Amino acid sequence: MDFFTPVVDDPLDFGRIAAANSLSDIYAMGATPITALNIVCFPVKDLPKSVLSEILRGGMEIIREAGALVLGGHSVEDPEPKYGLAVTGVVHPDELVTNAGARPGDRLILTKPIGTGVLATASKARLLSSGLYRRMVDVMVQLNKAACKAMQEVGVNAATDITGFGLVGHALDMAEASRVRIEISSRRVPLIEEAAAFLRQGLVPEGDYANRRFCEKKVQVPDFVDEAVLGLLHDAQTSGGLLISVPEERASLLFTKLLEKGLVEVAEIGRAVDGEPGIVILP
Repeated sequence: MDFFTPVVDDPLDFGRIAAANSLSDIYAMGATPITALNIVCFPVKDLPKSVLSEILRGGMEIIREAGALVLGGHSVEDPEPKYGLAVTGVVHPDELVTNAGARPGDRLILTKPIGTGVLATASKARLLSSGLYRRMVDVMVQLNKAACKAMQEVGVNAATDITGFGLVGHALDMAEASRVRIEISSRRVPLIEEAAAFLRQGLVPEGDYANRRFCEKKVQVPDFVDEAVLGLLHDAQTSGGLLISVPEERASLLFTKLLEKGLVEVAEIGRAVDGEPGIVILP
């Protein structure tokens, strides 16, 4: 189950983003979502019911795209709107993917660009153009369905979705669970370039500071890594992509399948190696 407060003002977009985010945990495990329950908190005395209808309509769009069914849900009156899903999926026990299976020599592939946390903060400050707003929303509503399908076809060792702890935080979870060291090449990570410009202007979401404090003792960073890029590596994402750890001999095949399925911003960003669990950021 996952639900949260609005990250955008448009209720339809909020519903779509929240639903896609909720489904990501199922896809990260190599599973297929089957059913969903709507989880709603809403200020019925302060906002018109049409807003709630749009949130639920947005969620339904994404649930249908995932091929799942809504069985119902639960709502409570709350001063601040919140929305998400409780999702059930299925996977054969022998094909279950966790974040604990990465092995030395694995290649790490990221399926979506990062930077939506910074852009969402800029959006709240009315700093985004309409085009950049749509770019941000398009990244967040993109389901990890195709990435999951590619994992199922190729066979991978580990995966995790990139959400609130940022790329580095979730990669660190994978490193510790798998007992490997993960090297991330900062210049290979796909970025939403405009997000780096906002960071250079000092627009840093509060969650990003918390992520850096959480990770700093187990992350090695050379002095010459660009500070704005480093900030994006810690940026708290909403409905981010999958970070996939795949054996080196299957990495090219996985990359090809992801491209064939329309994931044109996919990138190989690093590798797992022997060593004390942690993260090394490389240029």
